[in-house]
Amino acid sequence: MSALRLDPVSVPEPVSGPAGDSGPAGGPDPAGVLDPAGGPGPADEPGSDGSRCGDGASRGIAGLPFRFQVVAALALAVIGVIACVQIGMVFLHVAPSNTVSKQYGKAVDDWIYPEFEQNWKLFAPNPLQQNIDVQARAEIKLPNGTTRTTDWIDLSAQDGDAIRHNPLPSHTEQNELRRGWDFFVGSHTDDNKPNGQRGELSEQYLRRIVMLRLGTHRDGGSVDRIQVRSMTTSVKGPSWSDEKTDTRPSYREVPWWTVTPADLPQGAGDARTEAKR
Repeated sequence: MSALRLDPVSVPEPVSGPAGDSGPAGGPDPAGVLDPAGGPGPADEPGSDGSRCGDGASRGIAGLPFRFQVVAALALAVIGVIACVQIGMVFLHVAPSNTVSKQYGKAVDDWIYPEFEQNWKLFAPNPLQQNIDVQARAEIKLPNGTTRTTDWIDLSAQDGDAIRHNPLPSHTEQNELRRGWDFFVGSHTDDNKPNGQRGELSEQYLRRIVMLRLGTHRDGGSVDRIQVRSMTTSVKGPSWSDEKTDTRPSYREVPWWTVTPADLPQGAGDARTEAKR
């Protein structure tokens, strides 16, 4: 039997290269990974500014070259300025008439029309520019059969005194009288004639509010009739405005009302105004 004979397999010797290519001669590649061509992978290739490729995409504007950063910053600044001007112009357009809008009204209109025209206002209706005081007086029937008329009593001023310096004023003191008068005015014509089904209701409501403030007895007699009026005074413009405002008060009086039992709320005799007289 002939012996099996194996030929030794020849193994090629490693090729030594320059020490600067892939480490010491005959050593492994330091990176440990080579692409098919034997060179470094794409992620390892340095960019033109010395940074690795792909870093700029995750760094935003900071990853751009300096000249592009300057251009981007200028563009953002211009956009911010335009946005601020747009907001300011729209605000002046929709805001009530004021000193600034009067002085620069043409510039505001040139900017707004026609592209940015608005069909709404910041305040609807315009903010109140008048002081409205509701006042009342009474005709007192004295025990001897004679009558006398009181001076006008400013009911709004009494509410104001109760509210002033009070951190928690009641809703009654803040709103009852004002809303009662607004209710009456809104449901009556300028000559105090009811203009709808709510006219009579608003009159009854206002009469009960006034009697609650005056009380059923006053100045040694009983309240026989009452009359109500409003005093409207325009608010004077600020010192820097050249707007001319007539601050003389104007009045609206309603006819005398005869007091009936329906006008006497429970406890009207203990009204705040009667307690103070």
